[in-house]
This record gives sequence, C-alpha cells and structure tokens, in this order.
Amino acid sequence: MTKIDTSRPETVLPTPSHTVGPFYGHALPFPGGGDIAPIGHPDTITVQGYITDGEGNPLPDAFVELWGADPEGNIPQVDGSIRRDPASGGYLGRNGVEFTGWGRVQTDANGHWYARTLRPGARGQHAPYLSVCVFARGLLVHLYTRIYLPGDEAALASDPLLRRVDEARRGTLIAADQGNGTYRFDIRLQGEGETVFLEFQ
Repeated sequence: MTKIDTSRPETVLPTPSHTVGPFYGHALPFPGGGDIAPIGHPDTITVQGYITDGEGNPLPDAFVELWGADPEGNIPQVDGSIRRDPASGGYLGRNGVEFTGWGRVQTDANGHWYARTLRPGARGQHAPYLSVCVFARGLLVHLYTRIYLPGDEAALASDPLLRRVDEARRGTLIAADQGNGTYRFDIRLQGEGETVFLEFQ
C-alpha cells in the first residue's frame, strides 16, 4: 500500500469531492457525435481546436455542442440522425444520411476536439458561422460563442455581431483556415486571448 504524505498540499491529488463539477465524461458523449456531415458530402469541412483554462492548461473533460445551417443557409428541420441498438438501447452512432446541423464533441486528454460538418451558408446579413455551446468543469453555467469561417472578408466586415465586438478581440471568433477544408478554432475560457462569449436574453 502506498502511503501519501498529506502534510504537504502539493502531494495530494484532487478528488471529485474537491473539484468543482459538473463532470461530463459519463453518458453525455456518444459515438459519432462529431460526425455531423453525411458521409461523402462534397461540402464537408473539419473544425478542430483546443479548450484551455485561464492559465492555458487543456481541459480534458470539457465538451462542445455545435449547431450550423446547411450550405444554402437553411436551418435543418429533419429529425435526429442518431441510431440506437434496439436490443440494448445503446448508441450506434449516426446513420450517415440526414444533416441535422448539430453535434456534441468531448475533448481528449489534451483538450483537443474536432467535428466534421458542412460549411454553413450565410443567413441574412450574417457571415457564415457555427453556433457553439461550451461545457466544462467549474462552469456552472455553460458558455455560448460563434465560429465564423474565413473566406468572404466583405461578409465578415459587414456582419452585425462582429461589428459590435472590439476589433482587438474579433479574431477570437474567426477560425483559422488550415487548408484542405480544415479550420482551427481554439476556445480560451479566460485570461489573455479569452474567447468572446455571448449572452442571450
């Protein structure tokens, strides 16, 4: 049996009772959560990034939910694409056909997440974007933000929400184009480079 010296706080690892929850690793993630785009769709893009805390440390037990319009800018109205095993009731993943525009992705041990979805079309005066909801330990209320996709600089410059954000912080809402239909969007919960979060009333 290993004996732990409890006289020095730095030698004692935190347990769930010492850590502010909630914890999202059980039951909420599901197979295919990040596979939002139908298999083989020509407009599929990959959005990926890291979630970090105020000190820049990765959050291994966070997750993001994404919602997005289809390539024509329409909000999908189809029923869910998740399949269940009729015998066990367990998740089998998506059927690979319908595009619901919604996904849920857990971060890995390095705080990394990714999702495959369709590049959304513009809606009204807004440049193309994905809506994001962030859940993480220590967040008793989840956070909302947007991922704007680069490519149409005129649309980004005229987007009504982006125009209201301080120019020095706008970049935290715009993904970086990494080529080959891949975009990087890191989420910093606080501190230097904090992502702009939105409040809905």
